Amino acid sequence: MQSPNFSFEFFPPKTPEGAARLRSAWHELARLKPRFFSVTYGAGGSTRERTLETVLEIRAAGYEAAPHISCIGATRAEIADTLERYRASGIRHIVALRGDMPSGSMSLGDLRYASELVAFVRQLTGSHFHVDVACYPEYHPQARNPREDLFSFKRKIDAGANAGITQYFYNSDSYFRFVESSRKLGVEAPIFAGIMPIGNFSQLVRFSDMCGAEIPRWLRLKMESFGDDTEAIRDFGLDVVSEMCARLLAGGAPGLHFYTMNRSDLASEIWRRAGLPGAAKLHSGSG
Repeated sequence: MQSPNFSFEFFPPKTPEGAARLRSAWHELARLKPRFFSVTYGAGGSTRERTLETVLEIRAAGYEAAPHISCIGATRAEIADTLERYRASGIRHIVALRGDMPSGSMSLGDLRYASELVAFVRQLTGSHFHVDVACYPEYHPQARNPREDLFSFKRKIDAGANAGITQYFYNSDSYFRFVESSRKLGVEAPIFAGIMPIGNFSQLVRFSDMCGAEIPRWLRLKMESFGDDTEAIRDFGLDVVSEMCARLLAGGAPGLHFYTMNRSDLASEIWRRAGLPGAAKLHSGSG
C-alpha cells in the first residue's frame, strides 16, 4: 500500500498583508512535505493573475503548486490562453472546475461543465497536465439526484482527469460510500478526501449552506452549546476533524486535501493530533 499523499489549498491574497500571511502559512506547511499546494481561481477567472503569481512564488521556492482553472463565464480562447500561460510557466498540475458565475455576468461561456473543460484541456495539451477534479460525497447542491452526481464525476474521469478531490464533509461514511459507488461505476482514479478545519463555526455554517456540505446535527448542536466560547469551539472542532482524518486514512483514503483558508495553525494542529507524518517538524501556535 502506498503512503498517503497530502496537499493544502489556498486562495490568492488581495492585499500585501494577506500575501505576507499566506507566505508564512505555506512556508510552515511546507515542512510537512505535501505532494502539492493548490491555489483557487475566482469566479469567471477574476483572480487569474494573482492565482498564477501565488503559484509561481511557491514553485520558485522549490515546491509543487497547482493553479485552479474554471470554465463558467469564459470562452474557449480565454481558457486556451490561461492553459498556455500555465504551460509556458512550467506548470504541469492543475485543478479543473466548472466554477462559479461572476456577479453581474450574463454569459455562461463556451463550456458548461467541468467534464467539457477536462476534455478541452486534453484536446489542447495532451498529457502535459496532471488534472484533478472536484467530487461530492454528499452530492452537488445542483444535482438532481445522487446517481446523476456520480455519473457527473465519472464523466470528468472519462474525459481525462487523473484524480478527484472531494468537497469537505464531517461524516466519513459518506466518503467511503462515495468511493465504493464510484468503483462500482468503473472509476479507478484516486479520490482524495477534502478536509475543512473548524475554527469559526458561524463562518463554517455559512460556507456549508452555500456549498451543500452537511454539518451533522450532533456536531451542530454541540458547537452551538459552546456559545461564544471560541476556544472551546476550536478545541472540540480540532478533535473531531483529527479523529476523522485518522479514520479516513485507516479506512484506505489515498490522502487528504486541506482547505486551509490561508492559515497554517488549524491544519498543523490537526496534523499533530492525528499523528500524521512529520508532525514533529511543526512549530506550535503558528498562524
